[in-house]
Amino acid sequence: MSKITTVPHAEFVASVVRRNEQHFDHRPDAVIVKSWGRCLDEFNLDPANRHKPFVLEGHGLRERQARLGEMLEIARSECRNLYEQTANAGYAIVLTDASGVILDYNCDQNLEQCFNRSGLLRGALWSEEHEGTNGMGTCLKEDRAVIVHRDDHFYNDLIDLTCTAVPIRDPQGHLLAVLDVTSSSSRDTKQSQVHTRVLVQTTVNFIEYRNFLRTYRHTKVLRFHSRPELLGIVTEAMLALDDEGRILAANDSALLQLCFESRDQLVGRFIDEVFALTRETLEEKNANRSQTIWPIHDVRHGRRYLAFLYRPHTAGPRVKTMRVARTAISVPPHPGELCIDLKQLAGGDPRMAYNVRCARRIADKNVFILLNGETGTGKEAFARAIHAASMREDKPFIALNCASIPETLIESELFGYKHGAFTGARREGMRGSILESDGGTLFLDEIGDMPPHLQTRLLRVLETKDVLPLGSQTPVKVDLHVISATNRDLRTLIEQAQFREDLYYRLNGLTMTLPPLRERLDLESLIRCALAAENDTGATVSIEDVAFDRLIKYHWPGNLRELRNVLRTALALSDDGIIRLADLPKAIADLNRERRSDNIESGLATEDLETPLGTCTPLETAERDALLKELEQNHWNVTLTADKLKMSRSTLYRKLKKYEISVS
Repeated sequence: MSKITTVPHAEFVASVVRRNEQHFDHRPDAVIVKSWGRCLDEFNLDPANRHKPFVLEGHGLRERQARLGEMLEIARSECRNLYEQTANAGYAIVLTDASGVILDYNCDQNLEQCFNRSGLLRGALWSEEHEGTNGMGTCLKEDRAVIVHRDDHFYNDLIDLTCTAVPIRDPQGHLLAVLDVTSSSSRDTKQSQVHTRVLVQTTVNFIEYRNFLRTYRHTKVLRFHSRPELLGIVTEAMLALDDEGRILAANDSALLQLCFESRDQLVGRFIDEVFALTRETLEEKNANRSQTIWPIHDVRHGRRYLAFLYRPHTAGPRVKTMRVARTAISVPPHPGELCIDLKQLAGGDPRMAYNVRCARRIADKNVFILLNGETGTGKEAFARAIHAASMREDKPFIALNCASIPETLIESELFGYKHGAFTGARREGMRGSILESDGGTLFLDEIGDMPPHLQTRLLRVLETKDVLPLGSQTPVKVDLHVISATNRDLRTLIEQAQFREDLYYRLNGLTMTLPPLRERLDLESLIRCALAAENDTGATVSIEDVAFDRLIKYHWPGNLRELRNVLRTALALSDDGIIRLADLPKAIADLNRERRSDNIESGLATEDLETPLGTCTPLETAERDALLKELEQNHWNVTLTADKLKMSRSTLYRKLKKYEISVS
């Protein structure tokens, strides 16, 4: 392994230029030299002294993964395909978010330890600021595809690696993530990476293509190309349109086909400004249920294209009720967000309905809101719904998770900073979440995990309504509305001197508690809602009644988040759009094991559950009669009956089975 020693900046960069000029063309060298300059001048890094990689774990990593939503699942699928294409080639397939945090990677098992020693770990931060010149970090900085070959890496510890990285963009052209292929083979040359780059770019094209159609699955998409054989595949051009024919988004192929340099030249225009195509014709094509291809001409150049219309999914049959036994529970296609407004969030649960009534009344008041609830109960979704129901809906909604950001970074993330405020600060500075939310809503999740010294600064901002970025001497006024959330007991934290009491009273102008999933009285409808949100197949999907029964009886420790993950996986595993018992996780499907666990907790013996009805004792007969009476009074609603009897649903179900009481 060659070594790079610490030398003065000018000599250091000059040596890079001389070495690269001997082997590579000018353009990639300029990228590498510029990156090394940043590492020296802006980040004050030492190539011989690499610090320990920073790694997000647990909730912090899951939070990063959740931000990419459905795109992450698409990317994972395509990354697995790429890995299979390059199996046994010694590659690691790495996916990062827009900050350089590794969200997922695939590599050969025999190479995993080698890559891990280099810092290729899920949750590891590979920005230039932390890891110097490298494929992922430099790709993010340059906002373009890069190849960083062995000695091009800034740190000595990384010069055995060769990285090829390509940015992944959303339909608006914003950078979402980076796909990187890393090799540790000494046989790889920089020229040989051209082939690898083609593979990576092709994979990125598939990710962006699928993500475009997934994002606008509820929207008309005009798909076109000048060559008919390139329609219907990843090379086709696509324009997403609203109901009035206004262009919402365009992919790169559309820009290339129509000779536009940027999306700004297309997005916002009406379709008849781009093509000789009336909105009436578009509606006629939309109404025609057969997929026909027809010719269109652009208005600028008169070029001829072939096009067809991708129509949004329409609602299927209405959802059947739960009273039907031995039949599948059908759910129409309605992919998207789960319970996106306050009305939907209220559902049929009295506590949620009360929360929604309170939220509506204060949505436009200068009252801060504190949301309590277990993890996964939908606190951020509720906060977004409050924001959408207020007069601030057209202003930013900025979410900051106080637990997922390192303590050393949360201050700059929250309050922002000026250029030169600290080592590694961006040249242009950073506004911070508080200023970014000006006029809108600032959502502080896991507020109980905010470091104590920042609680003091936050309290001052809330009182004075001005913020002082790091390194600045001039406060900036801010129109601030805060919704905070926690799954911890803040009063206990106050008693333990971990949370400021005065900040607590400032934040909880109104406190609302979101009930856990196991206690909600509208669980059946929530399951249907969640299944519809996960259904992107364009067809009606169903749950067999025995599988639905297991979902109802499960205690859902992960709440709504766990429910959606379970249904998403079950849908992927299901045949013919029907979720069966075998498609559910073992913890949910194995009811006998759950019964045994519940029996131990409640002190019941297994044989107690098998008592024949004809052998009931007088006490058991009285208990059965009491259950029947309570069920009748609660219209045979098991959840409500269990709540009235102050027992869990699983305990009530055991008693119903014991006494052979059927609620179906």
